[in-house]
Amino acid sequence: MKYIPVFKGFDFFPHDLNLPFMRFKGQALIASIVAMAVSIALCMTLGLNYGVDFKGGSLIELQTKSGNADISSLREKLNALGLGNVQIQEFGTPNDVLVRLEEQPGGESAQQPAVQKVIDATSADYVQRRVEVVGPAVSSELRMTGFIAVAAGILAIVAYVWFRFEWQFALGAVVALTHDVLLTAGIFSFFRLEFDLSTVAALLTILGYSVNDTVVVSDRIRENLRKFKKMELNQLLNLSINETLSRTILTGVTAIAVLISLYIFGGEVIRSFNLAMLLGVVIGTYSSIFIAAPLLGYLGVKRDWSDAAAKAVAETKTSRAKA
Repeated sequence: MKYIPVFKGFDFFPHDLNLPFMRFKGQALIASIVAMAVSIALCMTLGLNYGVDFKGGSLIELQTKSGNADISSLREKLNALGLGNVQIQEFGTPNDVLVRLEEQPGGESAQQPAVQKVIDATSADYVQRRVEVVGPAVSSELRMTGFIAVAAGILAIVAYVWFRFEWQFALGAVVALTHDVLLTAGIFSFFRLEFDLSTVAALLTILGYSVNDTVVVSDRIRENLRKFKKMELNQLLNLSINETLSRTILTGVTAIAVLISLYIFGGEVIRSFNLAMLLGVVIGTYSSIFIAAPLLGYLGVKRDWSDAAAKAVAETKTSRAKA
């Protein structure tokens, strides 16, 4: 009896592409360097719009007693209290409101009275559900710890790539990862998007996603270096990127579709995380194709590490025998 599969599947992505990525490696590298420089300039001049986690302040969650929240009237009421910058936004459902209150000039001793003013001013129409207060010492420590975590993540990934491949691959990886982090931070700085602990978590996740793409491409490059020993390096890099392109694009599109859905329907709590992840996936896919691999064309790379290692061992044995 002949077996007939019920579902044969489909594959709409062509696998015989020969897109000339290496032809544009110079332009892509220059554009990436300019974008990184602009991102650094934005972070140094405009700075990041730190959330309560990083700059201190209070977070107050309110819920209306009836009906939907009237954001405009609530903003007018709280601005009249003279408490500085008060940010108000819908949180979850239309009857939930999140109030962010900046750190008061008097420090922690003045923060609690300010929170109480907000609660008293809104008690007629809203019910207090949650209050979080972050002091300046804690916020400063969290900010430093977050930056250290991102830097340590990059260094650990570079060490792994160096150990698994070669220093040229590690240098390409560190440039690509730094590019991903800087561009994401630059976009957050330019559009004044809130940068908090969830954004740091997203950056760390982006590093893992980006290096996964980089390792896949690097593995194929190493295989082709051993397979095509006389092929010109740029042509070999182009071949390797094209051979992994279907996997790179399909994985990226799948991740982007999920992140867009979460950004739209996931609510305010994870919106900052989702946006950072969405930017990181797009930028990380670009960097794995146009930065990490093309840099090998400038740096050069050994053709076959196994042959080189065997030759080195043989030379060592010969020198010992002569001695």
